[in-house]
Amino acid sequence: MDDKEYVGFATLPNQVHRKSVKKGFDFTLMVAGESGLGKSTLVNSLFLTDLYRDRKLLGAEERIMQTVEITKHAVDIEEKGVRLRLTIVDTPGFGDAVNNTECWKPVAEYIDQQFEQYFRDESGLNRKNIQDNRVHCCLYFISPFGHGYGLSLRLPTLPGAAKGTGWEHGQGCH
Repeated sequence: MDDKEYVGFATLPNQVHRKSVKKGFDFTLMVAGESGLGKSTLVNSLFLTDLYRDRKLLGAEERIMQTVEITKHAVDIEEKGVRLRLTIVDTPGFGDAVNNTECWKPVAEYIDQQFEQYFRDESGLNRKNIQDNRVHCCLYFISPFGHGYGLSLRLPTLPGAAKGTGWEHGQGCH
């Protein structure tokens, strides 16, 4: 029997696959690291786009006082009929300050907020059009010119870190 004609339990994986491909996928990628390490270049190369064309580059004086911000860039990508709603979460100012002991807090708070929002949406009555803004992957760029990274890359457990993000095991930034 042809799979397209038969609607039964045996063809459930194919039915779910077709529905998922038709609907499309959400993917959120966070990039973190000091300025000038190639985060923008990697993202633009991976997805063959220019997500950062409107970005204003800051001078050295402006970067000294800059705090960590969270910015989102969204783009729709379609390849062979499969749609991907890609969101790039950038963290300008991350690791650029003289004292970076608190640089991880805005990043961890953002990740936790997105997980909490998704949980609230999933627990609500209207679950049909939920936007998935959770961070699915975080690329952390480490400067090759760091001084004494040895054991300092392992952080203590972050209080309130979302389970399953890696942050609760101390695998964040320093």
